[in-house]
Amino acid sequence: MILKDISFQTPEENIIFDEVLLSLAENGFSGEVLRFWEPQEPFIVLGKICREEDDLFVENIQKDGLKVLRRASGGGTVLEHAGCLNYSLVLSKEQNPSLVNLNQSYKFILSKIIDGLNTFGVETVFMPICDIALFSSHKKISGNAQKRGKKFILHHGTILYDFDIEKIGRYLRMPKQVPEYRKGRSHRDFVANVPVAVGDLKLSIKNVFAIQQEESFLKKIEAETLREYLRTKSPVVHLEKFAYAS
Repeated sequence: MILKDISFQTPEENIIFDEVLLSLAENGFSGEVLRFWEPQEPFIVLGKICREEDDLFVENIQKDGLKVLRRASGGGTVLEHAGCLNYSLVLSKEQNPSLVNLNQSYKFILSKIIDGLNTFGVETVFMPICDIALFSSHKKISGNAQKRGKKFILHHGTILYDFDIEKIGRYLRMPKQVPEYRKGRSHRDFVANVPVAVGDLKLSIKNVFAIQQEESFLKKIEAETLREYLRTKSPVVHLEKFAYAS
């Protein structure tokens, strides 16, 4: 598996590049990949079927000038902001039979992330279907989602380590569907940072996925495909229909 620790300047590039990696793997141009990235500016990402009117405080987003994007994977709407480490995995179903079933794949992947956190003395627990929470408080520190291809899956994960939790409630409404363990808690009371430095987080994930090769550059085919996807598959969500009088 190859590690790519690559963050782009724009939200659009950061979101679309994961789809590029999955497409190249599906079409035989690459294999398994672990990618790390962090947002260069705050923005909102809607899950594949999430609705703007259900999930967003649109007026606040428009006032503050945040971009809103939609990703190709499922899961809920998230705020991308400084202090959030994103990790993306492109994994082969053939090499990892546990990935064939959706629920099993979440347990398989997140158990590895939890093992990595344990090496730094942080006790966390898997919360089905796709969360990781602190063991002591059951506060969520990681959300995850997937896009599944025929031969590979794309797994998105976030880990909060120095995130301004208060910002979430300014932009995101309470989701209509919430896990039972949330127990009605507000964003502020439900979400937490993991007390691990970002460098240690990356090291722990690299170790549990046995990374042997690292690349800090884009291959020609990756750069070309990224440009094409940005042109033809823009993830930007336009909020003009929600315009308000200032």
